[in-house]
Amino acid sequence: LMSPRRMLREKRAHCMEGALLAAAAFWMQGRRPLLLDLRSAPNDDDHVVALFQEQGLWGAVSKTNHAVLRWREPLFKSVHALAASYFHEYFLSDGKRTLREYSRPFLLDRKKYKGWPVAEGDLWPLSDALDASPHYALVPKKSVRYTRVADHMERKAGSFVEWEKPII
Repeated sequence: LMSPRRMLREKRAHCMEGALLAAAAFWMQGRRPLLLDLRSAPNDDDHVVALFQEQGLWGAVSKTNHAVLRWREPLFKSVHALAASYFHEYFLSDGKRTLREYSRPFLLDRKKYKGWPVAEGDLWPLSDALDASPHYALVPKKSVRYTRVADHMERKAGSFVEWEKPII
């Protein structure tokens, strides 16, 4: 898990690293460096985005290989509403929807996480702290069984990626 400096030098990133880079850019603009953890069901990967506000409304920036998880305009009155906007696009190849929880906005406190934008070492303690931060249910457990499976067209659209996995 690389800092923004290392990520730019190595020219590669996963979602958490992309969110850290966006948060660092927001910080340089005088905004608070905030992350949001989108937690999925155990059989899928979580996603991390950088949060920002414009005129009191929430938006998000992220790095992903998939087309639809990258950006949210600042249109959302609450973090819950913003997190819920990811629900329909968050599914496995069989169409089962997996987004379950979202974190409280996580401030990259400069005292607690000193030097995170330029650190040369891995930032796993920061990731662990985000994962341990308070999370809230997006979908009540009793409602999960009523969620609609993504249909064929949604799955086809969801399979569109920018970078194909290398064949080994």
